[in-house]
Amino acid sequence: MGRILFRDVEVIATFDSEGRELRNAWLLVEGNRIAALGEGDPPSGPFDEVIDGRDRVMLPGMVNTHHHMYQTLFRAVPGAADKKLFDWLLFLYERWRGIDEEAVYVSTIVAGMELLLSGCTTTTDHLYLFPRGKERLIDVQIEAARELGIRFHPTRGSMSLSRKDGGLPPDDVVQTEEEILADSERLIREYHDPSFGAMLRIALAPCSPFSVTQKLMKQTAELARKHKVLLHTHLAETLDEEEFCRERFGVRPVDYLEELGWLEGDVWLAHMVHVNTAEIKRIAEAGVGVAHCPSSNMLLSSGIAPIVEMLEAGVRVGLAVDGSASNDHSNMIREARQAMLVARVRYGAEAMPARKALRIATVGGAQVLHRADEIGSLEPGKCADLSLWDISALEFSGAADPVAGLLHCGAQYADLVMVNGVILVRNAHLVNEKLYDYIPRHREIARKLLLM
Repeated sequence: MGRILFRDVEVIATFDSEGRELRNAWLLVEGNRIAALGEGDPPSGPFDEVIDGRDRVMLPGMVNTHHHMYQTLFRAVPGAADKKLFDWLLFLYERWRGIDEEAVYVSTIVAGMELLLSGCTTTTDHLYLFPRGKERLIDVQIEAARELGIRFHPTRGSMSLSRKDGGLPPDDVVQTEEEILADSERLIREYHDPSFGAMLRIALAPCSPFSVTQKLMKQTAELARKHKVLLHTHLAETLDEEEFCRERFGVRPVDYLEELGWLEGDVWLAHMVHVNTAEIKRIAEAGVGVAHCPSSNMLLSSGIAPIVEMLEAGVRVGLAVDGSASNDHSNMIREARQAMLVARVRYGAEAMPARKALRIATVGGAQVLHRADEIGSLEPGKCADLSLWDISALEFSGAADPVAGLLHCGAQYADLVMVNGVILVRNAHLVNEKLYDYIPRHREIARKLLLM
């Protein structure tokens, strides 16, 4: 880290509260913070580095609000790729039960590589599967995130309701409530950093209404609030889930969550596809955030989440790639394009302009993670998390609006990505070349797991 000047940037899309877009612009980074930005002539040096931004668009680093990184080992799996959620889960649980520490480490690296290359600088992960004897998989993920250099919000997932108790997962990947709560507290104590600009924060995340007990949902919320960490889970993803909640609990998923004390401002929920207008109003009033997963929802035929209605109601909405067995990629700029397109299918062309989708992917995600004062927009004093996009490439030729062109013309990889003042991607390539060495091993592990 040092004093780095980006100059002559064609457009800096700040995504700040004013929605400014600076032309022929510059941005100064000092250490791990944005020091200043503006148009025209930049400030004078000295600088540790000056980066030419001609034919480039600068965006804030994107924020991925929901993922299952271990699932990069299970992409496009025959027998699963064309199933709906519950059948998909039942099929893949038999393969997922084979994951170990190396599988989690390598899959976290591969998912993080994709995220960084696609302009994502902050990511969550929802790891809820702990085969017997493999209790410290979150620790392994944290080590991998540190090697990557990405800002990380791992969530300590959990499953306590196995098939013999009426749930979906097999017995050997669930844990007791005592084991889950003890490890959750340990992770918070050892790793959670509440300070400004923290690279690592812990959240607690029971998997879903059909894989944990009511008691665990309540106890997890109590523990999270005791330590002032966020809460996360899947909700209202499919009609099967709605039917399950009605049959087992006598209420719809949102009602069930409210009964458990989860409709609070420290909660964010993945999916929220099958919710009605009254429920949207309730989650808005409660301050609950939502992780929008458009590709996953389409691949599993779960439906199209009413994101436009949520935004109009004042719900905090962020973007998410979701698990790489239900997407099957970890590319955030592609996911932003998908969010733009699917909203137009449901609501019309004017409902989701490219800038709106990019805003969800940046400051929207920061709001969901309660970090909008630190990340998600380009403003002095905020963390130096940003991406630079080369619009001189073939696919952008003729694009009159360079910002909208990133989505309309199908951007794939960022030219440069900076996280916390450190450049991790240059020339659309990861600076740490050693990361690429994990790819062959990732393939080997994936092949082995699919043979189980």
